[in-house]
Amino acid sequence: MSDSRGFAPIQRLLHWLMAACIIAMLFIGVGMVSTVAPTYLPLILIHKTLGVILLVLVVIRLALRRHYGAPPLPADLPRTIKLGARLSHLLLYGFMIIMPLLGLGMLWAAAYPVVLYGGIQIPALLPQSDRVHTLLWNAHVYLGFAFFALVLLHLAAALFHALVRRDGVFGTIALFPLKNRTTPAE
Repeated sequence: MSDSRGFAPIQRLLHWLMAACIIAMLFIGVGMVSTVAPTYLPLILIHKTLGVILLVLVVIRLALRRHYGAPPLPADLPRTIKLGARLSHLLLYGFMIIMPLLGLGMLWAAAYPVVLYGGIQIPALLPQSDRVHTLLWNAHVYLGFAFFALVLLHLAAALFHALVRRDGVFGTIALFPLKNRTTPAE
């Protein structure tokens, strides 16, 4: 179990590695749908490969979360904020799982081969279907915007804890442990 000071170092490392990759994925996704330039195909390859890597990493991360647990939130945090934190984390994990699955399903339904860096090919698990492809494509795009909004909310909450409340919550996931500053700097 993690102690009250923070997440285990491997949890912290995976959090920040995945955060950087997810932000990159969101911007690459926007770049892909807004261009027909020669950069389109390399963006697709990066997006597919990172998506599969993130799917594997989120499974590892969930196993680590189950093993190590999570530090408790401050006792003085209002119940509604604690509930919001719990729900937003569940949604973040849900998006980290569903987005790559939607992307893979979309490609399979369009009968596109899923080839990653290194020539690794993932066999199709869905039959070709224009209707299913369109449904999955729309879900992937619109949920991508929702995911981005949730990431921004998560970032805002992190900044709130780090800069306004100074309650040590941000320090529990910071890549390098921070001192718990409960009073403003003078």
